[in-house]
Amino acid sequence: MDRGAVRMKVYLCAISNISSGVCAEDCKFCSQSTKYKADIPRYKYKPIEQIVEEAKKAKAAKAIGFCLVTAGKGIDDKILEFVCEAAKAVKKEVDISLIGCNGTASVEQLKELKNAGIDNYNHNLESAKSFYPHICSTHTWEERYQTCLNTKEAGLSLCTGGIFGMGESEEQREEFIDQIASLKPMSVPVNFYHPNPALPLPQKVMEKEKALEIVKKVRAKLPEAMVMVAGGRELVFGEEWPAILEAGANAIVIGDYLTTKGERPDKDLQTLQNLGYEIATSCHE
Repeated sequence: MDRGAVRMKVYLCAISNISSGVCAEDCKFCSQSTKYKADIPRYKYKPIEQIVEEAKKAKAAKAIGFCLVTAGKGIDDKILEFVCEAAKAVKKEVDISLIGCNGTASVEQLKELKNAGIDNYNHNLESAKSFYPHICSTHTWEERYQTCLNTKEAGLSLCTGGIFGMGESEEQREEFIDQIASLKPMSVPVNFYHPNPALPLPQKVMEKEKALEIVKKVRAKLPEAMVMVAGGRELVFGEEWPAILEAGANAIVIGDYLTTKGERPDKDLQTLQNLGYEIATSCHE
């Protein structure tokens, strides 16, 4: 990957929340859990036509990846059918790399997604193994790790990362980064916790300098990976977000996130162009 100081290529990704707020798990960081009754949109299935239109907009905004995200612990038959239908519909009309993000999954389910047009699968570890029991009791960290292994066995490219700033220790952050690195993922989404008054985690935003140190550590441990700063970018860094690129990130999520607003894609594009960065046109550049 060309990571030269001036002409480094930056990869853009967009996400679509195609099934929102209908998760029965108790992850303390997630407003989509029905347990915490956060004030967010909740719907079982987004219309396929709307998903295709969002993919077209993502492509027009120079995104090379479009992520189909469903709320819930993992894939069941109905979700599998829905995601496959959405993937086929998008691929029919839009030349874009598709990422599935649909929870825990078996090798067989992941192969079905691949056959439907999914190119990559995103399943975040979310935190260090030692910290995970503090943020979730309804499933194990090991289930998450196994899904990441299943992704690779199914022949899909793996995207895995998680959330920093949930109350973990510095040692647990180091542990977490090592555990991500052990999977040798293609892409690492680095999220910073976005406080929500409905959630039982500390209502605290990570300091910018601390966040930049985390980006640097992720890049040092995963020199060949796509390091993507995703949720919390605007909240933590504000207008100074390009500092993440100097710290080692080479990808961002554009547009809105699952339940929080993001920056306008055209504004992010203008910032990148003003600073002399190239926008990647393929995942494999």
